[in-house]
Amino acid sequence: MSEAPILSVVAPCYNEQGNLIPLVTAIREALEPLKIAYEIVIADDYSRDDSWNILQKLGAEDQRIRAVRLNRNCGQSAAVWAGIQAATGRYIATLDADLQNHPRELPRFLEAIQRGDSNSDCVCGSRVAARAQGDFRVRQVSSKIANGIRNSITHETVSDSACGYRIFKRECVARLKFFKGMHRFMPTLFRIEGFVVTEIPISHHTRLTGQSHYGVLNRLFVTIHDLFAVRWMQKRMFRFEVKEQINFPRTPRV
Repeated sequence: MSEAPILSVVAPCYNEQGNLIPLVTAIREALEPLKIAYEIVIADDYSRDDSWNILQKLGAEDQRIRAVRLNRNCGQSAAVWAGIQAATGRYIATLDADLQNHPRELPRFLEAIQRGDSNSDCVCGSRVAARAQGDFRVRQVSSKIANGIRNSITHETVSDSACGYRIFKRECVARLKFFKGMHRFMPTLFRIEGFVVTEIPISHHTRLTGQSHYGVLNRLFVTIHDLFAVRWMQKRMFRFEVKEQINFPRTPRV
């Protein structure tokens, strides 16, 4: 790439061989009209299908497509974090590789975080309204319960904390520590660090190909230990700023 990217689009990938080319095509179609420098970073969580071979071919054809492959299957949080660590853009957008989060909404996310009056450091997508229109009743209820439990324990107000479609300034992740399950709590982790988080409504689509890796039960119960860990961080972590200093060129962010 001849210039530093303004936007890095990060997608975790596990056995998504049928979705990768449509995903990359859709991202290009969404971002090309904006005339900005961007990169696509896909983190392969040691897929067992042909995903990595497809990514190698895509990367050979377009230098803006970058990919990393984990040495074993580590889960979505690890793949998201690996992609974020590899990203070089001023802003980082994350979305799923299965096209349930459609890339055509990327310009809306970018506009929302760049808008001067928003003061947002992170803009999260919310699927609540879209799911009310078309999801199965059981999935709607399980999602509502899961979000309610998360918000009750963490004292949060995010309407769709499990939604992985978001954009944030790269400094938001500078001080975060990786842990399994963290991708579900990134808005809360950003707020712990003092950043401003807002939401915008987004559409929700059915998976193009392949099989979903999540069901009703793991939406409700798999994160309970992580919830209490995040609550502990909210209560015990704090920020402070140095008021004055001697013989230092600038005040470090603490």
